[in-house]
Amino acid sequence: MMKHDSNTSVSDSWRDDRDLYSGLIRMHILHHACEEPVFGLGMAEELSRHGYRISPGTLYPLLHGLEKKGYLRSEEIRNGKSLRKLYRATPLGRKVLKSARKKVWELFGELMERE
Repeated sequence: MMKHDSNTSVSDSWRDDRDLYSGLIRMHILHHACEEPVFGLGMAEELSRHGYRISPGTLYPLLHGLEKKGYLRSEEIRNGKSLRKLYRATPLGRKVLKSARKKVWELFGELMERE
């Protein structure tokens, strides 16, 4: 088990424990994409509110990976002169998130038993 001293910031912890948090970030993305269309910068801002500092070089491959697995579908929307890629959850993405919620709830229960 990796321990962090009190001088370790959340962003340092994120870099150290990236593999552990990447699954949580994927679930965050999928959750929000089920509620409404999401885009990269908006998701980065939402994730930062939860303590995740994620670079575009990390976030966009996660979005593309979720799309490749069929959990998200994207479309480009013109916003003035720029294009924005919006991601929406697919029926498969919604089904996977529903299943993941059950597993997260079970884990949450076990984690809180030990507190």
